[in-house]
Amino acid sequence: MIKITLPDGSIKEFDSAVTPLDVAKSISEGLARNTISAIVDGTQVEITTPITTDSAIQLLTWNDDLGKKAFWHSSAHLLAQAITEFYPNAKLTIGPAIAQGFYYDVDFGDETLSEKDFEKIEKKMLENAKKNSTFSLYRVSKADALKEYADNPYKTELISNLNDGEITFVTHDNFTDLCRGGHIPATGIVKAAKILNAAGAYWRGDEKNKQLTRVYGITFPKQKDLTEFLERLEEAKRRDHRKLGKELGIFAFSEKVGAGLPLWLPKGTALRKKLEEFLSAAQKKSGYEFVMTPHIGAKELYVTSGHWDKYGADSFQPIKTPNEGEEFMLKPMNCPHHCEIYKVGQWSYKDLPKRFAEFGTVYRYEQSGELHGLTRVRGFTQDDAHIFCTPDQLLAEFENVIDLTLYVFKSLGFEDFVTQVSLRDPENKEKYIGTDENWKKAEDAIIQAAQKKGLNYVIETGEAAFYGPKLDFMVKDALGRKWQLGTIQVDYNLPERFDLWYNGSDNEKHRPVMIHRAPFGSMERFIAILLENTAGDFPLWLAPDQFTILPISEKYVDYAKKVSQLLENHDICGLIDERNEKTGKKIRDAEINKLPFMLIVGENEELNGTVSVRRRGEGDLGAMSVEDFINYFKKEAKI
Repeated sequence: MIKITLPDGSIKEFDSAVTPLDVAKSISEGLARNTISAIVDGTQVEITTPITTDSAIQLLTWNDDLGKKAFWHSSAHLLAQAITEFYPNAKLTIGPAIAQGFYYDVDFGDETLSEKDFEKIEKKMLENAKKNSTFSLYRVSKADALKEYADNPYKTELISNLNDGEITFVTHDNFTDLCRGGHIPATGIVKAAKILNAAGAYWRGDEKNKQLTRVYGITFPKQKDLTEFLERLEEAKRRDHRKLGKELGIFAFSEKVGAGLPLWLPKGTALRKKLEEFLSAAQKKSGYEFVMTPHIGAKELYVTSGHWDKYGADSFQPIKTPNEGEEFMLKPMNCPHHCEIYKVGQWSYKDLPKRFAEFGTVYRYEQSGELHGLTRVRGFTQDDAHIFCTPDQLLAEFENVIDLTLYVFKSLGFEDFVTQVSLRDPENKEKYIGTDENWKKAEDAIIQAAQKKGLNYVIETGEAAFYGPKLDFMVKDALGRKWQLGTIQVDYNLPERFDLWYNGSDNEKHRPVMIHRAPFGSMERFIAILLENTAGDFPLWLAPDQFTILPISEKYVDYAKKVSQLLENHDICGLIDERNEKTGKKIRDAEINKLPFMLIVGENEELNGTVSVRRRGEGDLGAMSVEDFINYFKKEAKI
């Protein structure tokens, strides 16, 4: 008798070996038709995989994220098959599913792939999909696998790092590929395909290796789904923060300054300052103290913290000074500096918690191929804070940080997000520092806080920071991609490494617990997602320019300046359009530049001390006294 445990805790019993498809059929024929993959005891498998022992199972359809993963992973094989039919000398490497679709890295040798080739590959994929070929997974000895790919150095390298007896190939139609599994039942499920783009990608992400062609694609079980996706894609292009950032004068990049190092223009700087002021006010109410630390630190600081050992090879390399053996690093993290600030004082349990906050700029050497606008940069500012507390204070402090993060998200309209509890990988503990006991305490505290706050969270094993587990806030952008913004982390390890302590009620020395937190995450990424989610129509209180005054002729520029000064006195910021243009054109330009209010002034307005008010997206609101407009604005701009 085999017992199968379903996600709701119910148990189904079977007399002998069973497959996920059999389990689905035992529930309903409709579920069986829609099941395309399954998770058995934590491993994603095909629905025809035999289950011979008591197991926990989750049946997956297209509507599940992991169901889409199987669908797109399988589609990557269809893409690879089509590529080899047109380019028989091409060498395949890897082809995983990603958040939106899949890609395959290919060495085309002396041949090239261009956009004009996309359509024929799409047609070939669908032509092959219609054959409804089943995906068949089977084991291969290491020797046979190496023989099969003797002329492919990429597959050979992958196989060389695998254990004999654990190597599998997958076959569909006339195509075979090295693969670990997790496929849909058959190719016929794929009804729509689109090649999205092709880009350069270094083998294994290493710039020292050969550059390959990464072919991105996406597939769907219905043509309607592809049509809707392409419409969202067009909307995402319209909202692309790189496009909007340039159009609205928010930020820029310069080759002379360096890749991944953004330059903040006046409007972007005003936007950042408003965000900083907003969070600083909230932090001040919550008892944070503000600190500042240098942009560099001695290498030894990061050796002590463990960052050099874990990230040194991938960071900006140490800066040598004229003094022999003296080395500094561009700051990759703020936390070691804050540990040293904590050490300046001598603290009692009565002094804790200590909450140190800083908008600290850090530097990390991202691979050039991974840089992307403001979402992946080499220099970015974190709204960083570190809380040093007693173990008894940990849960309450963690909950307070959750409240602060939710307040930030609500104030800025971020409603489409999920929370993720990121834990240590118990099978790969060498990636982390600290004792099992401290890791368990930290992980338990995060889960307990998330449950108490009623967060709808998912658990991701292996995604913890090297020094501790974390609670990440994953926000969706305009295309539905998830980005980590806010993060809260529990750390028992850095206080040990930096020998931090406080005097307890027993007059003995005790280690504080450290909480790392950043509600924005990084200012750069946060503003990128904010730009895309709002399409540049920022909340009124946050808009860099909140009004433009449009004098109908140069005779009324002085009155416009008087009005502007009155508004500025109430912290309402904007500009005056003094161009010798018709008022209609000025209004259109103001709409395009997403200015919230247009205040038109002429003879009547000057005589009566009023402004004619237009609001973007709403039109004419009529004449108001300047005082009435100020009151109206403050009411509308209230957070």
